[in-house]
Amino acid sequence: MKVSIYLTNFGCFMKSDLLNNSIKILVINFLIIIISCSSPSEPQPQDIEIAKALAIKKLLLSSFDVPENQYPIFTNSTKKWVLTTSTSWTSGFYPGCLWYGYKLSGNAQLKNMAEQFTQGLFEEQYTTSHHDVGFMIFNSYGLGYKITGNESYKNVILQAAKSLSTRFNENVGCIQSWNGEFQVIIDNMMNLELLFWASKNGGDSTYYKMAVSHANKTIQNHIREDGSSFHVVHYDPETGDVMRKRTAQGYSDNSTWARGQAWGIYGFTMCYRETGNIEYLNTAVKMADYYISHLPEDSIPYWDFNLPENYERDFKDASAATIALSGLIELNSYVNSSTYENVINNTFNSLINYYIITESSKSGIIDHCAYHANDPNPDYWDSATIWGDYYFLEALDRINAD
Repeated sequence: MKVSIYLTNFGCFMKSDLLNNSIKILVINFLIIIISCSSPSEPQPQDIEIAKALAIKKLLLSSFDVPENQYPIFTNSTKKWVLTTSTSWTSGFYPGCLWYGYKLSGNAQLKNMAEQFTQGLFEEQYTTSHHDVGFMIFNSYGLGYKITGNESYKNVILQAAKSLSTRFNENVGCIQSWNGEFQVIIDNMMNLELLFWASKNGGDSTYYKMAVSHANKTIQNHIREDGSSFHVVHYDPETGDVMRKRTAQGYSDNSTWARGQAWGIYGFTMCYRETGNIEYLNTAVKMADYYISHLPEDSIPYWDFNLPENYERDFKDASAATIALSGLIELNSYVNSSTYENVINNTFNSLINYYIITESSKSGIIDHCAYHANDPNPDYWDSATIWGDYYFLEALDRINAD
């Protein structure tokens, strides 16, 4: 069924100030009904537009579920957001979603919401107690600055980079992720973008060197020969020696946690963009090839790539898929692989047809994400997550730019 006639002026429609949000949501609902008629093979431009329309609708509806100074993290058994404070490692994703929603639609309400929830993170620029200040600030203030050029955001980003840099240990050559023992997690690759950006936009030049050192150590100690990855590496902070390697959220110490693998694909692709170092590109390719070779038919991975057969918690992690999808879109722009293109198309197709949340009564955009499948709380096993939504929106933006 052809739906492009309904979407020809969709961008102008969403940007119009002549129609109120209630009317816009009614029209978006009409477009969503058509999603079931889309081709089950390769996603077409109209499929992407419908997905954008649905995502924007869900972001507008989130204004009823997310009060000021609260931040969604995952959905519970009622399919509503569980809320946290600005201090959560995930707090930057919600304003980031709103910024992407504004960028994709031009909707003024989404811009106002993005500004409000970004401002709510102001104090987090001084966070030095963990490494996630990158997620918290660069996905909120950083994205807001890229989209609007608001100069007041720049100083916040630079201060956040300064805060993150305090966790760098010269002996280890890495940024400490968690406190207690000197632990570095694969997720930390994502926070290096804050340091790269700051070093190029008025921050200390040593930030660049810290990010490079951390990436190099991650290649050396997190990435296995076959391209798979450890989740956590413990270092001796005095000698820099590796003490042990383990998992915190994967199935076992020697398995490959799917979301960690996705963080690595995305992170090393970003490092290549920022440095031009071919070793980072090769590492991203190596990790992507492992990821792809272990995907099920729908290209949405189980939460760990090495689960035993008939394991009782054999849940998918669609958030790992959205992270990897966004990373693969950028990676493919450098390597131009038909294999990557096929996986990108198949992942989009699966997310749009089977994982996207169409019900207005349910929070979130992408369902069936495994936040922490080892946790005793079943809400952590299979839910929407705010980072799953964020990277899906980013993937929509990136595919929109191609």
